Amino acid sequence: MREILGRRRKLSLRRDGRSAALTAALGYATQWQWPVLPGAGLRSDGGRATECACRHLDCAAPGAHPFEPGLLAATTDARMVQWWWTNRPDAPVVLATGGRAPCAVSLPAVAGARALATFDRAGVRLGPVVATPTRWALLVAPYSLEVLGELLHSQDWVPGSLRFHGEGGYVALPPSSTGAGRVRWERAPGAAVPARTDRPSRLGRALSAAGAVAATPPWLPDVATVVDVLVEESAGTGTAGGGSRLAY
Repeated sequence: MREILGRRRKLSLRRDGRSAALTAALGYATQWQWPVLPGAGLRSDGGRATECACRHLDCAAPGAHPFEPGLLAATTDARMVQWWWTNRPDAPVVLATGGRAPCAVSLPAVAGARALATFDRAGVRLGPVVATPTRWALLVAPYSLEVLGELLHSQDWVPGSLRFHGEGGYVALPPSSTGAGRVRWERAPGAAVPARTDRPSRLGRALSAAGAVAATPPWLPDVATVVDVLVEESAGTGTAGGGSRLAY
């Protein structure tokens, strides 16, 4: 077992000695000016690592949330990013949303697939889409609470399974490993052609595996462009009390 784990550790390192997570984190921070920090990560008791390192039994986002350091430590400083992931090469990469950074809207994976199909049929341009086996998150341009409030006020009902990651929020980015599974690009940054299947595109798989980041920041849609479809497609994924049946 130790030999298998050791081999996996080697595969997570690039030829230049950097982990894929460090390569990605440096790209997000320095090339795109997205503030990032390491997530809590997972701990293993000899088996598959699924328990959050924060040790909270009711953790809503195992491994995929800030812990030590806290969210306010998110930075675009290359030296800090280098130090963090040199000490924790497999730590998840967490984006602090809002401010000048992207925001996100996340929903259950099955609803996310339906929503992307609806957008593609309508010819709506989307930005990057982050995916785990249970949830997808559409990255959008920064929005204020006031703007979001007005958009949601116009809705008859907003499902509890739909979540908004704005100022003071966060979302895990590829190539992070979390309790919900591997984080990947369902719609890769800069993808010219939308993926029309349930499988990630070749570009998305390559970027996720290598931790590669394009030279220029990806284009992001306005939240008002996507919110109506996301509300509609999420409508069948919440419980009667407004919560979600799926894990975060």
